[in-house]
Amino acid sequence: MSKRDFYEILGVAKGAADDEIKKAYRKLAMKFHPDRVSTLPDAEKKKSEEKFKELQEAYAVLSDPQKKQMYDQFGHAGVGGNSASGGQGGGFSGGGGFEDIFDAFGDIFGGGGRRGGQQRHDAPMRGGDLECTVEISLEESAFGCEKEVKFPRTEKCSSCNGKGAKNPQDVTTCTTCNGAGQVRYAQGFFSVQQPCPDCHGRGKTVKNPCNVCRGNGLVRENRKVKVTIPAGIDNGSTLRLTGEGEAGLNNGPNGDLFVHVAVKQHKVFTRKGKDLHCEVPINFITAALGGEVSVPTIDGKKVSLKVPEGTQTNQILRVREKGIKALRGITNGDLYCHIFVETPVKLTDSQKNVLRQFADDSGGSDSHNPKSKSFFDTLKGLFTGE
Repeated sequence: MSKRDFYEILGVAKGAADDEIKKAYRKLAMKFHPDRVSTLPDAEKKKSEEKFKELQEAYAVLSDPQKKQMYDQFGHAGVGGNSASGGQGGGFSGGGGFEDIFDAFGDIFGGGGRRGGQQRHDAPMRGGDLECTVEISLEESAFGCEKEVKFPRTEKCSSCNGKGAKNPQDVTTCTTCNGAGQVRYAQGFFSVQQPCPDCHGRGKTVKNPCNVCRGNGLVRENRKVKVTIPAGIDNGSTLRLTGEGEAGLNNGPNGDLFVHVAVKQHKVFTRKGKDLHCEVPINFITAALGGEVSVPTIDGKKVSLKVPEGTQTNQILRVREKGIKALRGITNGDLYCHIFVETPVKLTDSQKNVLRQFADDSGGSDSHNPKSKSFFDTLKGLFTGE
């Protein structure tokens, strides 16, 4: 089976800058690191471990200028024996690619990397961020509300307080890797560093594991959180809840929860910025003679809208400050009423006679129908070439 493209593995474009490559690697490495996926089912854990090996291999090449140049020119054939294979049969070259990988994990785990001393895997590590979506009504977005969101997250095991064992004496430093979580294998001129096979990269071994978390120190729980939705928030906005994300490793801080706000479609109003728009039907008598009609507002009350004489369909009338106060805004937007003139239906004979009398009195005068006159004048010009 052919290997995947290294740029695709890291999720960056070909020719991406070194900083972009390093940033992408750190983000993905933290997501698929063995410590992070230890609580997942075996099948998912195995997939994550394979993904982690792919990331190591891709970064080992793309972080080294010479290897990157060879890979860009010749693909996998250009770095054949010098790229990481993820197993003992292969290895990282002794150059900067391996050092950069170690430094990247040093930054993730809060340490200074290999050049500043060997990074231990018992260092505090920040938990991952989570995302969820909450649906609210247009009224709730206008005036604010409080919502409860439910989501699964990894939490510190309450039974063992995240230690992996109820008795602290049962947790000891791994003698194979001396707590580093990594072991180095040498093959000829090359060496490769891999997660310790005895402690699986944790740097510690548990003699009598906690029967709740099975020695992982973390459990998967369903979490409920109340979210305060501020007045004026718009569709697509995101709220950040600090510390409500995944639990950190080794007493590291929790990640954050990002709540995406989705405003449901309203039956009457459409929002554009802090302004509201709605369609207002009026009868043709009010449209012709003018008058007042009641229109709804977002707060549930009605206001009087003045309709000028001769109002046409699609004409827009504004009601000031009956829109929505923008987030962190001071004044409300406006309410724009899109007029729709209704043609009467199911007329009585007497009503029809009145309308016929009106038509006779008009005598076909264009002064009563300016849009019709303009339309037919345009047609006349098109067909006569004027």
